[in-house]
Amino acid sequence: MRALFTHLKNLDWIIIGSAVLLVGMGLLSLYSSSIGRGDFTNFYKQAVFLAVGMVIMLAVSFLNYRLFKNDPYFLLFLWGLGILALIGLLFFGPEIRGVKAWYKIGGISVDPVEYIKIVLLLLMAKYFSLRHVEIYRIKHIILSAIYFGVPFALVFFQPNLGSGGLLLILWLIILLVSGLKLKHFLVIMALGVLLVSFAWMFVLHDYQKNRIISFLEPELDPLGIGWSQLQSKIAIGNGGVWGNGIGQGSQTQNGFLTEPHTDFIFAAIGEEFGLAGIVMLFSFFFLLLWRVFKIGIQAESNFPRLFAIGFGALLVIQFSVNIGMNIGFLPIVGLPLPLVSYGGSSLLMLFFGLGILQSIKSR
Repeated sequence: MRALFTHLKNLDWIIIGSAVLLVGMGLLSLYSSSIGRGDFTNFYKQAVFLAVGMVIMLAVSFLNYRLFKNDPYFLLFLWGLGILALIGLLFFGPEIRGVKAWYKIGGISVDPVEYIKIVLLLLMAKYFSLRHVEIYRIKHIILSAIYFGVPFALVFFQPNLGSGGLLLILWLIILLVSGLKLKHFLVIMALGVLLVSFAWMFVLHDYQKNRIISFLEPELDPLGIGWSQLQSKIAIGNGGVWGNGIGQGSQTQNGFLTEPHTDFIFAAIGEEFGLAGIVMLFSFFFLLLWRVFKIGIQAESNFPRLFAIGFGALLVIQFSVNIGMNIGFLPIVGLPLPLVSYGGSSLLMLFFGLGILQSIKSR
């Protein structure tokens, strides 16, 4: 019992508090948007996911994070499981809105890409913690590209451009943090431009091109592809300073705002809780980020430091892209607002990552 209380005392309770508050804001918005639909299923599911996520975080915090660093085959095994799960989606995943991105298990959807994100962060932290002084060697860049490239290709052909792009950005950030030379970075960026050009001409579907075009000029099709972002901006504007109140947002409650529980939950929060709610959301998020990066800075070695920085980067990218989608700065790519949007796979894996950070902090 003494060891248990000592461990709990050593946890970062600011991380726990800020994470729970972010999920709490999401739950409040989910409850509100459920009023208009008369269906509270997603609200109840997310509440259960929060409880399970807390258990996962506390359980993982008791593990010694060096388990992921010291066993040379354990992380490769976890990576292989993720790859098999992504391959299985192409054959067994149900097609939802033209995308095969989830397994349906009863009333729950399971998204393997959320799992592979955390595994890749662990794998790259281990790989570059041992080779950070040799990052200039092309073979290390190529091998790390393979680790990311295989899941990227499988996610891309679901097709899921948002998660695929996220994996590429994560790879670049980890390379830069690990000490990638500028000339190598510029070569990678040049290759990226060529690949994007090729993908636009020969790979992307018409609806994916239309999403990008509608982002640039949503007024071209305000009742079609440009509808979601226009309604999102209207909803945020409707909120004013203090918001319209729970269950009172016209765009959210009347169905004008598409996906108010996932992609556009930020707009739903802006409409019903106003600028005050948005400031609270940013405050909780930056408080969480501060603690995540502080753990990385104070870590005793490169492995925990790289994982913490990579995990923080994952949060920043998803947070920035989701809000960019909501305010019309970025095209709609389907990335959730971390810890806030509805989704069990994302929430549970983020709490798993927070559990690893707690393990690092407590040791």
